[in-house]
Amino acid sequence: MMSDAGSSVLIERDSPSKPEKKKTKYDVIIIGAGPAGYTAGIYCSRARYDTLIISGILPGGQLMNTTDVENYPGFADGIMGPDLMITMRKQTERMGTAIIDDEVIDVDFRHKPFKILTASEEYECRAVIIATGASPKKLGLPGETTFGGKGVSYCATCDGPFFRNQEIVVVGGGDSAIEEGMFLTKFGSRVHMIHRRDQLRASKVMQERAMANPKIQFHWNSEITDIQGDQKVQKAILKNIKTGEITTLTAGGIFVAIGHTPNTKIFENQVDLDSQGYIVLKDHTKTNVEGVFAAGDVHDHRYRQAITAAGYGCMAAIDVDRYLTENKA
Repeated sequence: MMSDAGSSVLIERDSPSKPEKKKTKYDVIIIGAGPAGYTAGIYCSRARYDTLIISGILPGGQLMNTTDVENYPGFADGIMGPDLMITMRKQTERMGTAIIDDEVIDVDFRHKPFKILTASEEYECRAVIIATGASPKKLGLPGETTFGGKGVSYCATCDGPFFRNQEIVVVGGGDSAIEEGMFLTKFGSRVHMIHRRDQLRASKVMQERAMANPKIQFHWNSEITDIQGDQKVQKAILKNIKTGEITTLTAGGIFVAIGHTPNTKIFENQVDLDSQGYIVLKDHTKTNVEGVFAAGDVHDHRYRQAITAAGYGCMAAIDVDRYLTENKA
């Protein structure tokens, strides 16, 4: 036996660490991270399902562009939209839901397990909840971006109370625009309805109600060409598209009500969509594909509220639980 002085020492070296393999198989994958997606994640994870949320390019959805939220229960003094979404995300992660900030570019619901492809990875799952929401159609004006959340809004129910005793502008001529205008008369001193045509597209009943309301003033054959203000909206610049006449309206708020576009392009030919592109539900939150569910504004074009989206997220998760329990194999 050699002495310590003359011995050669064999030093064991750790083998090169292999990169950790990315997890790609889950029980449930939720596409979208607004109130519907986060709520669905909370419920699925609490039911002990291995759950992944793929957030998309705008985690938090439309509320990330919203300032004060006063109508979401649980916040006596209100809460900023981004803060509400950050809080929801933290709660969802605390329940064990994995969240990746990536965008889904393709899906395959024709075979099981379902396959969901992002720009960097392909994932598989036993059940899917689509919660990609809908995006408001915009006017395309620079001021619309500048004053987003500072007087420019796409939801009268959400933001109307912030404009008490102020002049309010509503853009649009369909039922949704008239409903928004009628609702806003509860708060504003006057509501200016801006429409590109010389007659409304809204139903006759809605038109009659609006015409009879002394707080509503119509501006026919007109469009907004500019939105101006300092820290918030102060003026709307109108142009009569027939005469070219320019008019300046003093306004504290501008509500754009020209429609929404559901974020369903990648689901075409995968699940049933209606003529406007919204997902068609067959039974509660179920789509026509067994194992694929939907929650929130991606199918709900009536209410479009954070609280209703969250409610649908809860419902979809409970339906997923029942589906997976009945289809354990």
